[in-house]
Amino acid sequence: MTTMDNSSGPGTPASAGAAGPERAFEFEAVASRLSAAVPGLVRRIPFTVTVTALLVVVGIATRTAWIPLWRASWFHQVAYGVPALREGRIWTFVAGWFFSISPGQLLSGVLLFAVLVGACEIRLGTRRTAIVWAAGQLGGVLVGSLLVWALAATPWVWAQAVAETRDVGATTGTLAVVAVASATLRSPWRLRVRAVLFFYVTVAFLFEGTLSDVAHIVAVAVGFVVGQRLLGVEPGYGPRTRRETRMIAFGGLLLIGLTELVVLVFPGRGPFGATSGLASPIADVLIDLVIIALVANALRNGKKWAWWVAVVLGVLNLLSALAAFVAILLGELPDGAPITLGSGILWVALLVLLLLNRRAFRVPLRRRVPGGVAASEGDSLTRAREILTSVGGSTMSWMTLWPEMRYSFTADGRGYVGYERHAGVALALADPVVPADTIADAVREFTANAERGGLIPCLFSVTDAAADAARAAGWRTVQIAEDTILDLPGLEFKGKKWQNVRSALNKATREGLEFRMVALAEQPFAVLAQVRAISEQWVGDKGLPEMGFTLGGVEEALDPAVKVGLAIDGTGSIHGVTSWLPVYAAGGRVRGWTLDVMRRRTDGFRSVMEFMIASACTAFRADGAEIVSLSGAPLARGEQPAEELERMDRILDRLGGALEPFYGFRSLHAFKAKFSPRYEPIHLAYRDEADLPRIGIALTRAYLPDATPRQLMAAMTDRGAASSGV
Repeated sequence: MTTMDNSSGPGTPASAGAAGPERAFEFEAVASRLSAAVPGLVRRIPFTVTVTALLVVVGIATRTAWIPLWRASWFHQVAYGVPALREGRIWTFVAGWFFSISPGQLLSGVLLFAVLVGACEIRLGTRRTAIVWAAGQLGGVLVGSLLVWALAATPWVWAQAVAETRDVGATTGTLAVVAVASATLRSPWRLRVRAVLFFYVTVAFLFEGTLSDVAHIVAVAVGFVVGQRLLGVEPGYGPRTRRETRMIAFGGLLLIGLTELVVLVFPGRGPFGATSGLASPIADVLIDLVIIALVANALRNGKKWAWWVAVVLGVLNLLSALAAFVAILLGELPDGAPITLGSGILWVALLVLLLLNRRAFRVPLRRRVPGGVAASEGDSLTRAREILTSVGGSTMSWMTLWPEMRYSFTADGRGYVGYERHAGVALALADPVVPADTIADAVREFTANAERGGLIPCLFSVTDAAADAARAAGWRTVQIAEDTILDLPGLEFKGKKWQNVRSALNKATREGLEFRMVALAEQPFAVLAQVRAISEQWVGDKGLPEMGFTLGGVEEALDPAVKVGLAIDGTGSIHGVTSWLPVYAAGGRVRGWTLDVMRRRTDGFRSVMEFMIASACTAFRADGAEIVSLSGAPLARGEQPAEELERMDRILDRLGGALEPFYGFRSLHAFKAKFSPRYEPIHLAYRDEADLPRIGIALTRAYLPDATPRQLMAAMTDRGAASSGV
């Protein structure tokens, strides 16, 4: 990646326009897209739209949209349940779908139906959605009622009470549709949706225990099985990776703690009795929540100690639940027994998960990639350099030899992945440096090692080859930049498209400017001093520290293997500096060069960059190089219509726009277009969207390791003032 000055010339951002018209235009564009999308959306979910409209019309026509249904004299004619079965009112098990007990339930039910069933209809199709909803609603309510009727014949007080109640609504069918549709999702979202659904219906049954809660459990359980058998895109019901296991354990433990607090604040009556008998003060519950949150977060990172603590807590809660159950059998009802029993059942599920997947929680106190070593440790840097020069790499692979890097060497010793560790993320840079036919194996090995170390793996600035390997492993990718490549054989600056470059070359000759390709470390003090002065002026003008990670500086340019281009006039004054990183092919041959440092003197020759790049290309071509990479500008790409960008692409586009006034990434990208390069996409690969916030923090720390919060805030404030015309 290249860096550039913010004075006039290449890389200088255009002055910011007024924010008001831009925001108004953006709002109008969004509104226009939404209005255009509505008809298409309606055509895709006709069942959802029809039933939603019917629910609203029935609510208004029967006045149940503002008057509770249970007050109506005809409530018994439409409400289903055990009493309806006894009375022979079978029609209620269909008629009751289109009513709600209260106005609040009508509003929440309509919203849930529209959102959940609408999303599922897009995945399942209209016919399947309608069948699943109707079958799930009818089957869930009917089977639930029969179960309660059978249990009412026992001494179970809860079953006897529920057997006397009636209910209406269609949430059972809604949950059945979601349960079936979950089978069409791929990991990790398949398991997350199922876990949330399972937890909801279980907690609702344990601590509320209404007829609907019984029906929900039946419908969801059957929906999971039917959906998996008929529509499952992945085998099995449990977690497929260590990370899925850790995330489910994390979420499960947090939800168990939150359930205790919610039940305390909003008591109810479940199958085991009233939940209002909790003796613990709320302060104790809050302290428990803090402890649970700490343990849960450690489980998310795969910590071994957290696994032991969670197992001990689970066993203690299970023993308490057994003691409460024995007391109830003996005719006693200790304080808090219903909550203890309910929580014990939840802990059983979590204990099963932890015990069956204990290998997912082996991370020691200090998180690190197993086998990963820093560039400063031992001979790791020398070893990495030898591998790179023998097997070759991408146009950015040389950056993996910079000081902040760490290395995860492959098991066969033939390659490595260079990465930095920030905010719990193993941020790999460029493609794995391995033989070409082993990239997929290297990605899998790096992922496994990072997860064993409790780190989030991420591949940053990788080519199509590594992105394809990541996608094959179930990862997601997004294009974050474009590599700009010049093919040197046959390159001549002729024709209209090269007019600006030829003008720069001719003007430089007239003004006595000379281009030199040197090893910077071998240059006299006067040259080094000027190069450092130009660099320091560039950094000082930014208002932020010099960026790192994929953006090198003078120290990286001092490497003897790096070539540095200088534009020097007749007085010995340097007008511009460029550095070029070697691009190795297999066998130790340098097949090309990548542009890194790109800086100019503020008051120097204005077209110095065009002159220097063109001169360097000529020199490299004479040496037999095949390509020159002008590198990629971070968060900058060629123009794409907004409707063609995915959601994550749009976020990156906006982030690039926010940083444009400071570093001129997009202006730099436009400048490189003068050289008519061919473009190759550069990708970010990540496992799922839940990793993105942490990856964003890691990237910020990697690029701006020395920036203080005050500097970042001041820079953003300055940008806001500039964009407002201040």
